[in-house]
Amino acid sequence: MKLFKEELKKVEAFVFDVDGVFSRHDMNISPSGDLIRTSCTKDGYAMMYCVKKGYPVCIISGGYAPGVRERFNKLGITEVYLGIGDKVLALNEFLGKHHLQPEHVMYMGDDIPDYNVMKIVGMPVCPADACEEIKAISRYVSDVPGGLGCVRDVVAQVLKARGDWMDTDCHVKCM
Repeated sequence: MKLFKEELKKVEAFVFDVDGVFSRHDMNISPSGDLIRTSCTKDGYAMMYCVKKGYPVCIISGGYAPGVRERFNKLGITEVYLGIGDKVLALNEFLGKHHLQPEHVMYMGDDIPDYNVMKIVGMPVCPADACEEIKAISRYVSDVPGGLGCVRDVVAQVLKARGDWMDTDCHVKCM
């Protein structure tokens, strides 16, 4: 098996689930019954920086909340698939649009709906608090739980391995 840090150099694109990755599992519910998600600003910076550096970034979530799409669009991410039952179909659409091979994609998921899509990509990763089935197929398990910076953890590792982290672009506003 190749060294993990060397494998990171092959990552050309990022795909993420939302709930349990960008947000915690213990969400609040508003009086109208909507889920109230919180997010980590460091994860947001990592997303903006990826976009600025030219990496294709995609969100694939089974949930659907207009605020989620708006949040990611503000970060520069235009490929946001919400309310998705079959995440593999969405992944394949993303791969085709960007002419990517699955082995060059990192996917971060945390629960059973992410299983099939994570089996396809070359770099499946997950937060510290992912379910055991997802941890078992992950190439890397972040030591950071979902919603608290796990996205920043994996993005920074890839960009460092590829020489794209802390260059002159990092000191200039991303958007």
